Amino acid sequence: MSDPVPAQATGSFCERAAAARLRGSFAATWVHRMDPEGAPPIVVMPDATIDLQWIGGCFRVAGPDKEPQTEVLAADEVVIGFRFHPATAAAWLGVPLVELVGQRLSLDDLWGARARRLASRVRVGDNLEDLASSLEEVVAEEMASRETDVPMQAAYRLVERGPPPGAPLVPWLMRALEMSERTLRRRFEECFGYGPKTLDRILRYQRFLRLSRQANSSTAILAAEAGYADQAHLVRESRRLTGRTPHRLHRLLQGE
Repeated sequence: MSDPVPAQATGSFCERAAAARLRGSFAATWVHRMDPEGAPPIVVMPDATIDLQWIGGCFRVAGPDKEPQTEVLAADEVVIGFRFHPATAAAWLGVPLVELVGQRLSLDDLWGARARRLASRVRVGDNLEDLASSLEEVVAEEMASRETDVPMQAAYRLVERGPPPGAPLVPWLMRALEMSERTLRRRFEECFGYGPKTLDRILRYQRFLRLSRQANSSTAILAAEAGYADQAHLVRESRRLTGRTPHRLHRLLQGE
């Protein structure tokens, strides 16, 4: 078997903002088609997102992830994904996300017959654009009664922005959100699948990846700009979240 490669480095991938009728719950939709000649195992890195996916004629839930996840997909397999806004997936799915960490779970396992009825309404055909449009219609029909978790969306934005210099993350969040430490951890696990420190680590690495795509700077400079103590700190976190050093990951994403 071939060595796993980052999901973004194989097949064809396209993403766009979610259609207007989906934006209450979803930020984006995407399509990933594996190479028709065969795909190597793919590695999905933690990115603080949860996706509702259509694959093999069924809906499934992917994430949240705390560690890199390896999957093997068939040649020419097509995955269509709907990426949830932060802090919306738990209410939409009706389950605390801490119960789904690191899993790729059929929606049938969560919703039973309701999921099968949902899938039966999808118009399946050879035209990928028509399939994506049908999936949007079906998913939109499930959104009518969903409520937005405003406090936890605010919590996500706070972690994304980061505390003031020298302020420990958890006490700062407790004050900003007016929550006890116990409540804070419970709410984070419900809405994100893990605690605030894990979310902070994942978002910091995503920030590094964005900076590395935008700027032609040394790894040490990018590490400092992303919020790491030093380059060694970045390398440790990169191995933890991707299984690779930043340099190796960059080369794989470039197809080298």
